[in-house]
Amino acid sequence: MEIEKPPVDRERVIPTAERRGLILINTGDGKGKSTAAFGLALRAHGRGKKVHIYQFMKVPSARFGEHRLFEQIGLPIEGLGDGFSWKSKDLEHSAQLARDGWERAKATILGGEHFLVVLDEITYPIRYGWLPLEPVLETLKQRPEHVHVVLTGRGAPQELVDIADTVTEMTLVKHHYNAGVPAQRGIED
Repeated sequence: MEIEKPPVDRERVIPTAERRGLILINTGDGKGKSTAAFGLALRAHGRGKKVHIYQFMKVPSARFGEHRLFEQIGLPIEGLGDGFSWKSKDLEHSAQLARDGWERAKATILGGEHFLVVLDEITYPIRYGWLPLEPVLETLKQRPEHVHVVLTGRGAPQELVDIADTVTEMTLVKHHYNAGVPAQRGIED
């Protein structure tokens, strides 16, 4: 999917003193979408800001490297899904988990207590039709003005891109999977 990119005239971009919550999207077929979002979460947490990470495709009991570190430093990360959708034996159950997870994330965003909320891999339940796009858009528009939200996942819908403040498209140039090299502990998990 080709994302529409507005023209940028770097000579005319003038920073303002405006401080407000941003909508940031990391999308595309390249590696690093979640990793970049976790970097922002660490940066905010390091500044003493309240952060919550929701992972729409990971199981609640996931113990990847990021989960272990975030637990050690007290940064909440919550798996909302049942793992890889292509392995699901009950896609309606997977869809219901996404909808239930969205309600939790929505409450956190609208509650206004957090500086940053990460919605990791949220584009997948949206693309699969498990989670309607409209409530996500409405929540992002209605969030308290100081709340930053990062959304990750391939194929971000254009409607999300349109309301975002910053969109980064990770482009796949080369990936070790294509050479038959499996996921590496500490790199992919």
